[in-house]
Parts: sequence; C-alpha cells; structure tokens
Amino acid sequence: MSLAPEDVNLQKIWRYYDRGESRIGYRYILGGTKHFGYYEPGQTRWAFAAAMRQMEDRLGRELGLGAGARVLDAGCGVGNVARAMAVRHGLDVTGVDILDFNIAEAARRSGKARLSGRTHFRVGDYHHLPFPDDSFDGLYTMETFVHSADPKAALAEFGRVLKPGGKLVMFEYSRTPDDQVSAEANAAMQRVCDEAAMPAWLMLYHGVLDEMLGDAGFTNRQSVDITANMMPMASAFYLIGKFPFWVGRVTGLEYKVVNAMSARMMFRYKEAWRYGIHTAVNTG
Repeated sequence: MSLAPEDVNLQKIWRYYDRGESRIGYRYILGGTKHFGYYEPGQTRWAFAAAMRQMEDRLGRELGLGAGARVLDAGCGVGNVARAMAVRHGLDVTGVDILDFNIAEAARRSGKARLSGRTHFRVGDYHHLPFPDDSFDGLYTMETFVHSADPKAALAEFGRVLKPGGKLVMFEYSRTPDDQVSAEANAAMQRVCDEAAMPAWLMLYHGVLDEMLGDAGFTNRQSVDITANMMPMASAFYLIGKFPFWVGRVTGLEYKVVNAMSARMMFRYKEAWRYGIHTAVNTG
C-alpha cells in the first residue's frame, strides 16, 4: 500500500532530524533550539543565545495573550520555545512534534526545569491534531510550517483547535518567484527544500501564506519582513558551514552535511527567500 504524501514527507523529516549532523549541530551550536535569532542593530552575529531569546520574546509579544492562556506549539522540537513562553510570558503551552525523541527530551528538560505543570508534550502531526475543537487561545509555528506536505490541511487544523478569536502567529520563510532570481538560485532552493524535507517552502511564494490564511477563515492578517534582523545568524552559519560543506563535496558525501549545505546556499542566494512574521485571528 502506498503512503499518503504527508506520510512520505514525515519519513523524510524524521531522517533529516535524526541524522548525526542535525543532532550534533542543533545540540552543541544552538542548545537544541531550532530557530533563528532576532538581532538588534549593531549586535554581533555570534550572540546566538541572546538573539534566539530576543526572537522568542518577539513571539510572546506577537501572541499578546494573558497569563495562563492555553497555547499550542505546532512542531515543538525539544520544547525550548515552549518553556520560554511559559517562563517569560506566563503561558500554558502544549507542544506537538512528530519525532518521539524530541518529545522525550522536551519532557525531560521541562521536568528538570520544574515546568511540567505549564508545558505539556505529546507526539503528534499538525495535519491531524489530537485535540478537540476550540482547545487553545493561541497557536504558533516557529520555522516548522515549511515542513508541511499539505499547508491547507494544516491551516484548517489550526483553525479547528483554536477558539473563536484565537491568535495565530507564524515565524516562517517565503520564496521569491522563480522568474525574479537566477536559475542557480532556484536550483539551490529546490535542493535545500528537498534535502531538508521542506515542501511547503517551495509553494510559499511571498504573500501566498497570507492568502492561504484568508482562505482558511483567518482575519486581521498582518505580516512583517524581518529578514534583516535574522540575517546576522545566517551569515554566521555560512561561515561555520564552509569547512564541512567542502569536506562533503570532496568526499562525495554532501548528503551527510545537509545543514552545512543549506547554510551555504541560503546565504549565497539570499535574494531567493525572506523570513517573516505572520499573524491572524481565527473567526471560528
């Protein structure tokens, strides 16, 4: 029996995050966090921890919810963002992730931080969320929606589990139309998305996510381009990835250094993409 497209993609996502380069890189360079940082003018690109905390606080402000509000983290990883929302913004956060090893680590870290009462984690696919209708006051994605094999189905699920008037905040990438960039940039985009299991990014040309949100019944849609604020970290990753990417090319093992390849390609062809914050309200 053949697998549904989203099931095939879930397997690719699993392989991407389970490979040694991903586990080592995310753990030892970013402490397990899997998102870019937000840099203020003049801030050194090597201030990874400070920039990531600033990005998380920007998320908390965009959600704008009161203490105790119930929020869903769609694609929570090891729960670093969920704990930030709980500690610094007073939210009650439930995280779902398709990777069981991420959920196990998220629960372990929350237990160690004595946050098990305010952060909750379970294995789940955000295309088929295991929650009743109207369960949450807010929902966010942090660079996880690009992994979606069916963005419209995922947005429908987001609307279903959000209460009427609930806030949706998405920190996500978009891409420049093919005819506005070089063939080399388009080829690099295709390769990055394929190797890192990000099919939605190929669909999400600038403005398309906002249109999809409207079609899914979300109102008060706003978006802001913060590419310039996260680009210092992208430039740092470009430098970090230089040697492993070279080794991969020389040895013919580029598939083992996907993150280094992505870092080099994203910065080299930065005209091919943007990074934005998208907010909307669920109509119910």
